[in-house]
Amino acid sequence: MAHLLGGIEAGGTKFVCAVGDEDGNVQARVKFPTTTPEETIAQVFAFFDQYQIEALGIGSFGPIDIDPDSATYGYITDTPKLAWKNYNFLGALRDHYQIPFVWTTDVNVAAYGEYKKGAGVGKKNILYVTVGTGVGVGYISHGELYSGRSHPEGGHILMHRAAGDDFAGVCPYHGDCLEGIAAGPAVEKRTGKKGYELTPTDDCWQKEAYYLAQACMTYTLTFSPDIIIFGGGVMKQSQLFPMIRTEFLKLMNDYVRVPDLDQYIVHVQLGDDAGITGSLLAAATVLA
Repeated sequence: MAHLLGGIEAGGTKFVCAVGDEDGNVQARVKFPTTTPEETIAQVFAFFDQYQIEALGIGSFGPIDIDPDSATYGYITDTPKLAWKNYNFLGALRDHYQIPFVWTTDVNVAAYGEYKKGAGVGKKNILYVTVGTGVGVGYISHGELYSGRSHPEGGHILMHRAAGDDFAGVCPYHGDCLEGIAAGPAVEKRTGKKGYELTPTDDCWQKEAYYLAQACMTYTLTFSPDIIIFGGGVMKQSQLFPMIRTEFLKLMNDYVRVPDLDQYIVHVQLGDDAGITGSLLAAATVLA
């Protein structure tokens, strides 16, 4: 008999909540803006209270505390979204529902969705990168979500600047880290237009490809994944992929062996459903 599970993809801009089964099939979903914790969590409860869910997978924007031994486990911590800073997200849900939970990042659930049902099927180690409002990285190592003391923050690696590029970057913490010079707000700040308003041949995309290729090199050398999967709004620019592969080849200079680049640096297969699918699949792992 199929189990009824819940999933939350909690982004800094919007929340997606869904119910579905252990195969990640969505039966009902709702989407609403991320406002204050009080308003947003009330909408979460209003949706899930309609169903008898058996487990809930949560992928949240961060940084978040994922260390079960920490006093602030389950909290959103030092987020620039000030209303959510030091908010006990998991605690609020646990107080309301007496069911098992999976608590991880929004990019990790997207990675898990791609691992189980998307471009990562058949792979043991997949690295997922979302490039949108920010840049986030999730890693599946031998079928398990990777974490150390905390979750990866691979969007904030420092970049070797392209020749002649003096753009200061938009990250409030690091300026010209990967997120600061390659996320959606950086594209807009550079050009005065949102990414989808630019032509595919705009000069901005060559810089974007160079920095994303550099990130792929760093991730390849540190994680050695079987595949690198890109999602997020910026990566809907399909012209980026051949450009990234070309730049990656130059940067790596045959240092280590990687799979055929057309199968190694790829676009998300589940599209905008990767996160919510992954949250349902993650919830299935803690069924009693």
